[in-house]
Amino acid sequence: MSEENTRDSAEIGASNGDLHSPKGMSSESKSSKGKLLIFSAPSGSGKTTIVRHLLSKPQLNLAFSVSATSRPRRGKEVQGEHYYFMTVNEFKQHIKNDDFLEWEEVYRDNFYGTLKSEVNRLWAQGKNVIFDIDVAGGLRIKKKFPEQTLAVFVKPPSIDELKIRLKKRSTESDDKINMRIAKASVELATAPQFDVVLKNNDLDVALDAAEKLVGDFVSKQG
Repeated sequence: MSEENTRDSAEIGASNGDLHSPKGMSSESKSSKGKLLIFSAPSGSGKTTIVRHLLSKPQLNLAFSVSATSRPRRGKEVQGEHYYFMTVNEFKQHIKNDDFLEWEEVYRDNFYGTLKSEVNRLWAQGKNVIFDIDVAGGLRIKKKFPEQTLAVFVKPPSIDELKIRLKKRSTESDDKINMRIAKASVELATAPQFDVVLKNNDLDVALDAAEKLVGDFVSKQG
């Protein structure tokens, strides 16, 4: 997972689905008991920390959806673990092939997306799939799988607090931080479109609340 509005995915290429499923999603997978858990938020809101906490709880039976991206690999990032790294042209070819469940050009030639093959792979393992994903991508998945998806928006205490958190990372320039803050204002306006708005004023409280939300959702039948 990354400090970006993080995404994540696996094997390249999609299987053929039927007329009742999004193209490339098998009807067997779609009708399985696997759930989709979306966590979206402005960068710096704490969603990645929450997702990591949930993944550490074996009773939730979660697996992380690794996103595809066209951005360059950073530091010690591992192919297929942090992202599925590909060139801009490769990413565009997958768009043309309709291999993505959702995708977005976050910045110019900086693409992120969820491969259909990744979700099918995790569902085939009998897992509930959890996403640490940008707002637009999360809402697209919720729209395609409304009954199987719990979409959670992680809300920071304030824009000012968000800026403090981003500065504490010491990983980005002031210009990049200001770009994220400007985007955050737009993203915060989408919060009412999510199933749940989880306020992250106190991390321990947010972690407990997220664990209960997800536990209740994955235990529901259907």
